[in-house]
Amino acid sequence: MTTAQEFRLDSPGVKDGAALWRIARDSKTLDLNSSYSYLLWCRDFSGTSVVARDEQGEPVGFITAYIRPERPHTLLVWQVAVDAAHRGRGLAATLLDGLVRRVVDVYDVTSVETTITPGNTASERLFTSFAERHGACVEREVLFRAEEFPDGSAHDPEVLYRISPLTTLTTKESL
Repeated sequence: MTTAQEFRLDSPGVKDGAALWRIARDSKTLDLNSSYSYLLWCRDFSGTSVVARDEQGEPVGFITAYIRPERPHTLLVWQVAVDAAHRGRGLAATLLDGLVRRVVDVYDVTSVETTITPGNTASERLFTSFAERHGACVEREVLFRAEEFPDGSAHDPEVLYRISPLTTLTTKESL
């Protein structure tokens, strides 16, 4: 059985966009963005995102994230996805730790934000355990109420998780 540590973490490139789109689509839980948006993401936000590669160099998991323009010390995690064949091995946590460790020094990040819909226990566990591992606090508040979504779909509310301060992370630490 392959463990999370056996994957190589890397910045995504445009050539990875299609694979990230497929992983997100196949997750059956993420809001799927257009394939075009994954290509742009891999081009424009490569420095604040991460991909896990298998032995052949193929993406098997990813996190897309960006630095919030109004809060330049905050990394907003947009999507986390792991290929079904590699779930349950701690790869999402490895991706999150690796990404945040990289951006803490480069972008002077002191907090992480993400949104999670109520009942998404896997994401709740991922981010609360991340905060616990790094001695940070978690604040929660509803960011977007269900009725604010304009497309008429039955979208659950999005709860903002703010994790800070990230004082224990440095690039000198090993994964």
